[in-house]
Amino acid sequence: MKLDRDAIANAAQRLNGHIVGTPVQSLNGEALGLSYRLTLKLENLQHSGSFKARGAMNALLCAEVGSDGVIAASGGNHGAAVAWAARSLRYPANIFVPSLISSRKLEKLKSYGAQVHVTGREYHDALSAARQFTLGRNCVELHAYDQTEVISGAGTIAMEIDAQVPDATTVIVACGGGGLAGGLATWWGTSKRLIAVETEGTQTWARARAAGEPVDIEVSGLAADSLGARRIGDLGWNALVSSRAESVVVSDQETAAAQGVLATEFGVPSEPAAAAGLAGLLSGKIAISAHEHGVLVICGANSD
Repeated sequence: MKLDRDAIANAAQRLNGHIVGTPVQSLNGEALGLSYRLTLKLENLQHSGSFKARGAMNALLCAEVGSDGVIAASGGNHGAAVAWAARSLRYPANIFVPSLISSRKLEKLKSYGAQVHVTGREYHDALSAARQFTLGRNCVELHAYDQTEVISGAGTIAMEIDAQVPDATTVIVACGGGGLAGGLATWWGTSKRLIAVETEGTQTWARARAAGEPVDIEVSGLAADSLGARRIGDLGWNALVSSRAESVVVSDQETAAAQGVLATEFGVPSEPAAAAGLAGLLSGKIAISAHEHGVLVICGANSD
C-alpha cells in the first residue's frame, strides 16, 4: 500500500464505526497571553486513550491475521491500541514493552486482555524481543510508527481537523517515530504550516533534519515512553521533509509545566508528549502571528 492521501481517505472509510471522531476545544488565548486563536484536537478522548487506536485498528482491518494473532512492540500507547483493537476483533495479542513504561499504560494494556512482555529499557529493546518472538509463529506484526497502514490511520485526524476547523492555518503536533506527524504531513503536504515538537531526550526529527537523514539518538527524559523511538521512521521522515515541516525542541521542565496548564486551566488531561506542543507555544519557541489559527493535537492522556 502506498502512503498518500488516497490511503488516508480509504482508512477513514474503513475506520467508520470503529473509532471515535474526537472533538475540538477552543482555548481562551488571552488567558495564556496569546495573540492568536488556538484550538485543541482532543485525541486523548480516543479509544485506548490516544490517537494510536486509529492506526492500530486500520492496520488490523487490512491484515491477514494468523492463528497466533498479533504482535507489537511499544512504549505503551501503541501497545494499548493494538491490544484494544485485537480484543475488538477477537484476535490474541502479545505486546512487548520496555521497563520505562508508565504504570498507567501497563495497567491499561493488561485490561484489554493482551499477553504483556516487559523487556529491555527502551522501545528498541522491546522491538527486538517482539521480532524474535514472531519467529516460527503464525502472526502479524504491527509496527508502532513506520508502517503505511498505521500512518494512514493516524492521518485521518487531519481529515477531521479540516471539517472541524476549516480556517486552521497551523498545526502543532508531538513527534516521536514520526507516525502521527507523518500522517498529517501526508494529508496536507505544504498547504498548512506543520510544526513537529519533541523533547530534548526524544528529538529524532530535529537530529535527522540536522544530519539530512534519519540517525540514531539516545532516548531519555519525561516523554521517553511516548516519543522514545531511537530513530525517526523512513515513512515519517519522507513525509515531513516533503511537507517542509518545522522542528521545535522543548525541555522536560517546559513540558511538565504545560501539562499542568492543560489540566488545571482547561481541564484537559494529557501525557507529557501531548503537552510538548503547548510547551513550545508557552516558551516562545514557536512563533505564531495574530492572523494564524493554530490547532494543537493532544495526542494522548495515558500518564501516571
